[in-house]
Amino acid sequence: MVTPSVREQFLVLSVLGKDPMDLAHLLCRTSLESRCVMDMARLTRHGEYSALVLQVSGSWDALARMESAVTSLAKKHGLRVNLTRSSPLDDRPMALPYVAYVSAVYRPDIVSELCQFFASHRIELEQMNCDTYLAPQTGGLMLNATLTLILPAGIQINWLRDQFLDFADALNLDALIEPWRPQTP
Repeated sequence: MVTPSVREQFLVLSVLGKDPMDLAHLLCRTSLESRCVMDMARLTRHGEYSALVLQVSGSWDALARMESAVTSLAKKHGLRVNLTRSSPLDDRPMALPYVAYVSAVYRPDIVSELCQFFASHRIELEQMNCDTYLAPQTGGLMLNATLTLILPAGIQINWLRDQFLDFADALNLDALIEPWRPQTP
């Protein structure tokens, strides 16, 4: 991620469109033409639609150009767009990044219960990925969830791990919590 200067601001865009490559190309080109720096982009497919979440930074006038250009693109290409100005996230030097992995037979309440468990322990959610699939052996609907978490300074990790595993056992979840590690290509 690019470290912004004091004068730079952020713009977060969430865009829905049907063609993922066209969506990514349009928004990356628009960012470049608006003189914005693309700090983060995540594209996922959801049925016939694709969702692109993009964070760009730049001067106030660059972000204004980006907002105007994206609004025009939305009308021209039939995109659904949400734009929000944002500030940089405060540094959390003493916080610890962890990842929780959960696999279970799908139930509608699982993700909500996971979020409630971590919220009740003052743990921040940084990222969440949840997917459902049919188990090839049984045909049952399964859930895989990966939550990237930020543990507050001073938390007893062994205690939290024990609490989480007890929680997972009570809900019949196959779960693991471990330190976050960078993904190597």
